[in-house]
Amino acid sequence: MDRIEISGTGCTVSKNGFGALPIQRVSVPDAARLVRRAFDGGITYFDTARAYSDSESKLGIAFSEIRDRIYIATKTMSFDVSGFWEQLHTSLTNLKTDYIDFYQFHNPGFVPRPGDSSGLYDAMLEAKAQGKIRHIGITNHRLAVADEALGSGLYEIIQYPFNFLSSGEEIDFVRRAAEKRMTVVAMKALSGGLITNSKLAYAYLRGFPNVLPIWGVQRDSELSEFLSYHDAPPELDGELAAELERDKKELAGDFCRGCGYCQPCPAGIEIPTAARMRLLLRRSPNAALLSDDWAARMENIENCLHCGHCTEHCPYKLDTPALLRDNLLDYREFRLLNRTAEPR
Repeated sequence: MDRIEISGTGCTVSKNGFGALPIQRVSVPDAARLVRRAFDGGITYFDTARAYSDSESKLGIAFSEIRDRIYIATKTMSFDVSGFWEQLHTSLTNLKTDYIDFYQFHNPGFVPRPGDSSGLYDAMLEAKAQGKIRHIGITNHRLAVADEALGSGLYEIIQYPFNFLSSGEEIDFVRRAAEKRMTVVAMKALSGGLITNSKLAYAYLRGFPNVLPIWGVQRDSELSEFLSYHDAPPELDGELAAELERDKKELAGDFCRGCGYCQPCPAGIEIPTAARMRLLLRRSPNAALLSDDWAARMENIENCLHCGHCTEHCPYKLDTPALLRDNLLDYREFRLLNRTAEPR
């Protein structure tokens, strides 16, 4: 089993983290069973957030009896000290615990520091002194913020999107983190579902000893894939290496990562899916996406207000309106061709 020690904290886990955002979409019994199965299979790092509706509560139900055998990471999106303490209290209550292993600032637009006007980092230090949190972390979708956090020396863990579609600048960031002995928790390890071969995704990330991928899991079949890599970690060679090159050629570049920070759209456009539609149609089961319901949702792109909300909030600086328009044109053509090709 591949293992990783997190940033010199003494916390050693399998190189398989459980991303608990998707368990919002399953029932409480099914979520509890799934995460306990993950634990039984050797996974001990579980990532959630106050913003993930009932995800924390489901982990709390599953792990209340084995709290000292797992590591829990959760996050606060609060921008003020009073909100920080309120969210921390809620998370502790939901998780049925009196401490959180890794407490993280959730995608802030700046790097909280001791003595700054926000007071957030000082609140983190106070919570740590009280024993309510054990390690301080930060998550981000903006490379500049993540890089500043790395250089600050203030954080024990940094969470950032990372996979084989990442840019050269992002790869350099991860390598600089390794030089500083900093663990990078890789969110979006499957690029929001665009990477469809989990074995390939895992094999690539094995090449970065300081990277801990977290996989968003909501089905037994998905969990089984990742658990199978404990006993037989895949190597990036032969067919996998060739597939990686094909995927990079098709997917790398200016594409929507599906992070959702552009939402809500004032015009009601479902941007995270609509802006990736061209790729989703060709890389996943597409029957539901070609339905009349989704066709109407895609046509809603015509109602774009060009208000700038999506471009202003995109961490990747995409020209989202142009991306949406291109995807709509492709969608119309793809749907027409596939309907024409249906047997009568």
